[in-house]
Amino acid sequence: MRRSAADKLRRFYKNFSGEDRVLVVINADPDAIASAMAIKRLLWRKVAGVTISNVNVISRPDNAAMIRLLGISITHVENIEISRFSKFVIVDSQPNHHDLFSDFSFHVVIDHHPDTGIKSDFRDIRPDYGATASILTEYLRSARIKPSVKLATGLLYAIKTDTNSFARQTIMEDLRAFQFLFKHSNTHLARKIEYADLRFDYLKYFRNAISNLQLRRGRIFVHLEQVVNPDVCVILADFFMRVNPVKWSIVSGIHDNKLIIILRNDGVRKNAGRVAKTAFSALGSAGGHRSMARAELPLEKLADFLDTDDTNVLRKWIIKQIEPGPKKKTRKPSDKKNGKS
Repeated sequence: MRRSAADKLRRFYKNFSGEDRVLVVINADPDAIASAMAIKRLLWRKVAGVTISNVNVISRPDNAAMIRLLGISITHVENIEISRFSKFVIVDSQPNHHDLFSDFSFHVVIDHHPDTGIKSDFRDIRPDYGATASILTEYLRSARIKPSVKLATGLLYAIKTDTNSFARQTIMEDLRAFQFLFKHSNTHLARKIEYADLRFDYLKYFRNAISNLQLRRGRIFVHLEQVVNPDVCVILADFFMRVNPVKWSIVSGIHDNKLIIILRNDGVRKNAGRVAKTAFSALGSAGGHRSMARAELPLEKLADFLDTDDTNVLRKWIIKQIEPGPKKKTRKPSDKKNGKS
């Protein structure tokens, strides 16, 4: 039986004292950023200090615009002295979602992604919610906190982004949170974040993707080779979902010695998270929601049976893993290499 919002808030507050210095660690995207802002507001004057830290490189235009326009102070984890902090919080992620999360022992985990079974002093994981921002909005309302314009705008934009304007997985609580935040937000500010200018250096990836895409039975497959940031794959996967008659968009690229695979679909009787997990979890991290998912596979594992330098080989392998119907069993690392072919 689900606990009430007031009960969850009480249990959340029990994890902190006035002497605590709290570090909120996130994989920065709109939902994570806004949720971290909400944590900072909830703990205002209840702890000695709250710092927000990101594990990823913030390069997506909307993320950068959100941080700049909402005046958010955020420090990359590599520049954090962990020993200064007594409590660690993670929002919109779970510890096994990123390698750098393993440096922390989290006291509080709040997320809307599928439960990975992580243990912590306080857990609030709700996979049925469309956004973690909706969960944190409930906390704010239970604490009788009127959010500032900037906080409300950030949470509003996060819910809109993670639910794709309520076209993706959404429940009534997401709608209630959005309705509450709308009264306190600045929609013009949210629009500035949403329509942040695209980085000029990303245009080359659009040209490459359009020139080399494969359309098969409503599915677009694109492999971008090396990318400056995994966000490039996310942007292009979202972009291709706007093209008729695309029902699935699968965009991959190589970053930091990993094959990054982003999956998107139209949400009609499909489950991107299940497809990603079934196709790729044996070789790395993979999962997500019904309409959006992600896989990150170390190249060293793939190199045991694939020529990871050959774009066509990688693309064909991804297609074979994802497309329905009988598939050949992936060779074990001990198998003979395919001659790099």
